[in-house]
Amino acid sequence: MEEITCCSHKTKQRSAEEFKALTNRLSRIEGQVRGVRKMIESDAYCTDILTQVSAIQAALNAFSRELLSNHIHTCVADDIRSGKNETIDELVALLHKLMK
Repeated sequence: MEEITCCSHKTKQRSAEEFKALTNRLSRIEGQVRGVRKMIESDAYCTDILTQVSAIQAALNAFSRELLSNHIHTCVADDIRSGKNETIDELVALLHKLMK
């Protein structure tokens, strides 16, 4: 099993609006996952479960796109303006991971 480790010790202060938008998306995704668990527990048909799993994957992709967009507009842009061009390499590496 692959161990998940945090690659950075950086932190980010998010606006109340960004925090609420991201946590609301995650709450909806958590609800969808619980729904799939209930479907399995109630012996739902495989294709119905797979359809819901596909919706969860789409929701996670939307969450990732929103977070990535926020990251580029704030963290990356701020670092580049500050002359921290290594952030570009960090972003490129992140995009490679996301596109696997």
